[in-house]
Order: sequence, then structure tokens, then C-alpha cells
Amino acid sequence: MDLPLPNAAYLVPAAWSFGSALLALGLFAAQLAFASRGGIRASTLIAVVVLNVFCAAAGLAFATWPTVFAWKLWRLSDLARAAGWSLFALLLSGVGQAGEAGGRPARRRFAALLLLAVSAAILAGVAMWVARTSQAGAASDRVSYAVSLGLAIFGLVCIEQVLRNAHVEARWGVKPLCIGLGGVFAFDLFMYGDGVLFGQLDAGTWSAHGVVQACVIPFVAASAARSKGWTVNLAVSRQVVFHSTALLGSGLYLLGAAGVGLYIRHFGGSWGATIGTVLLFAALVILGVVISSGTFRSKLRVLVNKHFFSYRYDYREEWLRFTNVLATLDPRSNIHARVVEALADLVESPAGAIWARRGGALRQVARWHAPEIRELERGDASLPAFMRNTGWVVDLHQGRRDPARYAGLEIPQWLAQWRTAWLVIPLIADKSLIGFVVLADPRVQVEMNWEVLDLLKTAGSQAASYLAQIEANAALLEAEKFAAFNRMSAFVVHDLKNLVTQLTLMVKNTERHGDNLEFQRDMLGTVRHVVDRMNQLLAQLRLGAKPVEGPNQVDLSAIVRRVCEAKRAQRPGLTVEAGQPVYAVGHEDRLERIAGHLVQNAIDATSVDGMILVRVSQDDRNTVLEVIDDGVGMPPDFIQDCLFKPFQTTKHDGMGIGAYESHQYVTGLGGRITVESPPGRGVRVCVLLPRAALDGGTAADLREIA
Repeated sequence: MDLPLPNAAYLVPAAWSFGSALLALGLFAAQLAFASRGGIRASTLIAVVVLNVFCAAAGLAFATWPTVFAWKLWRLSDLARAAGWSLFALLLSGVGQAGEAGGRPARRRFAALLLLAVSAAILAGVAMWVARTSQAGAASDRVSYAVSLGLAIFGLVCIEQVLRNAHVEARWGVKPLCIGLGGVFAFDLFMYGDGVLFGQLDAGTWSAHGVVQACVIPFVAASAARSKGWTVNLAVSRQVVFHSTALLGSGLYLLGAAGVGLYIRHFGGSWGATIGTVLLFAALVILGVVISSGTFRSKLRVLVNKHFFSYRYDYREEWLRFTNVLATLDPRSNIHARVVEALADLVESPAGAIWARRGGALRQVARWHAPEIRELERGDASLPAFMRNTGWVVDLHQGRRDPARYAGLEIPQWLAQWRTAWLVIPLIADKSLIGFVVLADPRVQVEMNWEVLDLLKTAGSQAASYLAQIEANAALLEAEKFAAFNRMSAFVVHDLKNLVTQLTLMVKNTERHGDNLEFQRDMLGTVRHVVDRMNQLLAQLRLGAKPVEGPNQVDLSAIVRRVCEAKRAQRPGLTVEAGQPVYAVGHEDRLERIAGHLVQNAIDATSVDGMILVRVSQDDRNTVLEVIDDGVGMPPDFIQDCLFKPFQTTKHDGMGIGAYESHQYVTGLGGRITVESPPGRGVRVCVLLPRAALDGGTAADLREIA
């Protein structure tokens, strides 16, 4: 028997065609096998795709090894492929009818179609037997091609039955499959009709058979992803489909432009080459403009989501993108403008603005490619009240066409004058309306169905929670600043109280010693000291609680002697043991305040004839200040739990600031304060400070503290 394709020039493109189909169909079959969750439809679909794989492999075998055996192997696998697709379509048609009312006629139609399919399979077997035993090659080939032609017609009938008998809800899911299989069977109809007419297949048409069969893959994948009842958990990437569609459209556009340019080049005479070159350049420029157009991308995205997927949005991708836009850490970017941009991207809107509650009204706080609107919207106005009560996304265009849809809603004048305003999205957090977003008309028409509305309401709620959290954090930060200022004010009041005490004592003694020159000199020194302390307090109010300068090497003995000398007028029996210079690390004014605070507490806690001892000493690591009295003492639980906390005191007129401030400062230097108060035996306060170097230089511990 001679080969049915005598033109060997088409074997090379046929090898590429069937090889590409074998690779694509093999990968698709593997993906279906891994994604299958069982069921007769999923199993049948996988089996049919495997038959397509065998058909492509047989075609590749004949293209690389053109023998009669390889050709018969391909013909058998091709008959099985066509019969398999017809049976799968028949299965879908029968299942679609089973759930309808009047199940008996449906079952009868299904049985009739199944009988036709079995008859076609028997006829195919008989035809192949005739082709194998007959010696008239052309006649036997015509019979074989006639069988394939009949299968193509039968496949088209089955596809028509699938579309006719499918539920309205299911028709959207099977439409891509019917389009793809319809194209394949139409190609078979053309190829085998030509074979029946001329007694052999056209070599050029047959060489494209593999690529044509592989083209059905995206259509089957789209239907499998749409039709969840197939129990094939097939996920199709929206980004891949979007970019593939854009790439395919761009390729077809450039091929068309190149074809027109080639025609002009050959038939345009002397101007042909010039005009062809200009046309190709213009085509490239126009393609660049179209691809960079936001409107074009929006239309393409809507087209892909509408015709390839069961849902308009890939919620995982949309939510990740929405969250990333809100979480941008760019300090130059306004968070309210980012909220507008994130919501606008969901519905292809190019502009928008956001209103947020400020006091008792809502005002525009940010805009994104939108006009500035200064009018305020009262919190109890119609628009905020309507959104707060219903939580609806307001479609302004729909409201103009059908006012009854939003009964009781009065559109404010400033919004009615914004002609491109489209949607008003409420921002509701914890059942409270904190603002709303107005979006402009989209780049491409968007169908406002339940899916879009639910996504906008959910995204608006998420954005509202985000904004509410930011506002709460800002309010907390402001409260913390006021609290810090109040703490600083308490420290200042405490210091002022000590200074006022010194000035009050000086005023009392002026009546008795005003004419004494020595007293006058002491009075001037006291006033100068008070002025210096008040200037230091003002500096700390400006710069914060930390000292203006770093810690230095100071003589603690001199400080203690100066403090005790000032306090001796209140308690003449005050005993001081601070003779030799003893150096510590710190600030002279702060250490003087601490020593004065401890001595004053001892004076307040003891009787007039009570004992108070102030002692300064040092060991290998620390400089020690001790203040010992035999006063009333303090309860152990107060020392343990309350002594070094602000606003905790045992004095009737005290503020509880001095001990807290002293403890904070000493621990900040690296020292510590210990308190001992045996019951009925007074108090012993011990302040341990870092010891300073005596070589005139700066000690290592001093550098660390600074």
C-alpha cells in the first residue's frame, strides 16, 4: 500500500506541529491528573486528553518515520480521539438533562445519543477492517475518511446538544469547551471532506493537525475552572491569561501590519518600500500607545475576567495588592490618598477623593486625580445617615436613572455638581461611619453586580478599620505627649515648691536680720541660687527631662555640706560627716536636688530634737551618700511597692515626685538607692553613685554614661 501523503516536503512542519502538540497535551494531561478529585466527568476528560496525547505521538512518529504502519497507527488514534471528544460531549449533555423536570424524555435522548456513539464506534472498526483488507487503496481510504467525517458531524451534533440542554447557569461554564471542540470538529470536517472528495488528505492541512488539536487546551482549561461540578480543581492564573491574551493580540496585530506592508512593498511601485516602512513604524508606535493605555488594559482585564473565569476577581491577588497599597511606608504618601487609590483600582476608576470625620462634620481630607471640594458634609445629613443605616455603596448614575432605588437619599449639591462622580463607598468601622470615598467614572464600563458591590463594601470596611487604627494611634501618641508634659510639670512644681520654701524662710528671717550685712550677703546668694535653678528648669522644659549637659566629675562632699548648711536653720542639730573631697559621676545641680530632697524628708519625719546624720564616703567602686534619722519611719510594704512610684507619698502635703525623680536619675547614672526602715527606729537611705576618677581625666564609666 502506498503512503497517503506522497508530498514529503510537509513532513518537517508536521514534525514540529505534532511535537509541540505532544508536549502541550502531555503537560495538560499531567495537570488534569494531579488536579482531579474523582468523578466520571473528570476521569473521562483525562482519558480523552490521553487519547489526544497518543494521537499527537502517532502523528510525530509518522512525520519522522513515514511508513504504512505509522500511518495506520495515527488513523486509529485519530478515530479514537474524535470518538472520545464526542463521548465526553455526550456525557455532558446527558448529565445536563438529568436534573431537569421531565427526566424520562431526557433519559431517552441521552440513550439515543449513546446508541449513535456506539454505532459510530462499530462503524469505525468496520471501516478500518475494510481499509486493512482491501487492495483498492483510494477506495479504502475514502471509506476511512468518510468515517472520520461522520464522527466530525456527530461531534458537532453533540456540542449543539450540550449548549441546547445545559442549564442557564451551567451554559456559561461549558461555552469555552464548546467553542474549542467546535473549532476542532470543524477542522476535521474540512480536512476529511477534502479527503473523501479527492481520495487523499491535503498534506499542508494535515501538517497543521497537531497544532489545531493543541489549541483546544485553553478552552478546556477555562471550562474546567468554571465548572466546579467536573470535580477538577484546575486553577488558571489570571495574570498568565491576561498577558498571554495581550501577547497574542499584539502578535496578530503585528502580523496583519506586516502583511499589509509586504503587499504594499511588492505592489506599490517605486513608493512601495517607503510606504511599507512608514506603515510598519506607524504600526509599532500605535501598538506602543495602545499597550501603555490604562483604558486598553482595563478593557482587556474586564474581557479576560468576564470570559475566562467564574468570578470577576482573583480575591487572593486583589487582597494582597489592596493590603500592599495601604501598608506603603513612604512618608511622602498620604494614607487617605492611598485608600482612594486602592479602592479605585478595584473598579478601574481613574480618580477619587475621601471625606473623613473632623469634629461634627465630614470634609475632604485627600484626593487622587480629583477636584478639590471645600464644602463640609454634616454628620447628620442625608448622605452620611443613609450610608450609616444601610451600609450600601451608592451608584450615583443608577440613582439618577431610578431615584426609587435609594429612597430617602438626598444627594448634596456639591456632589451633584461633580458630573463624573460615580460611586460613594462608605467607610464603616465598628458600626460607625468614619468617612466615605467618592470614585469617578471608570475607564471601561463595569457591571455593578453583587460581586463588585460585596468586594467594595468589604474593602471599604478594611480601609475604615485601618484608618480608625491610625487615628487611635495618633490620639494615643498625643495623650502620651500630654502625659509626659504633665509629668514634667509635676517635677517643675516640686522643684518650685523647694525654691519657694527657701524664699519664704529668707523673707521670715529678713524681719529679724535685715540690717545684718552677713545676712544680706547670704540673702543675695540665695536669690542668685534660686534664679539659676529656675533658669535650669526652663531649659529642661524646652529640651525634655534629660539634663542639658553630660555627667561630670563632681565633689559630693562639697554639695552635701552646702545643702546641710542651708537646712541648718530648720534643724540646728543636723550632723554632717563630709570632710574630705569625695568625687562621684553626675550633675552638680541634680545631685544637690537629691541631697536636699533626702535631708528635707528626714527633717519632716523627725521631731525638733530628733537625730539626723548625713554622711559621705566611698569604697572601691561607689561613692556613697547616707541620710539617717530616728523619725517615724515608713511601712515595709510602702517601701516595697510605692516608694519610688510617682504620686505615692506618706506626707499629707507631698506630691510623691522627689523620690521617683531621684530614683530615675540615680539608676540612669548606673547607681542605686536602698532604703531601710526598722519598725520604730527611723529610716536609713543609702545612695550609691559611680565613683569618678581622681587623675583629672575622664573615667571610662563617665564616658559610658555620657
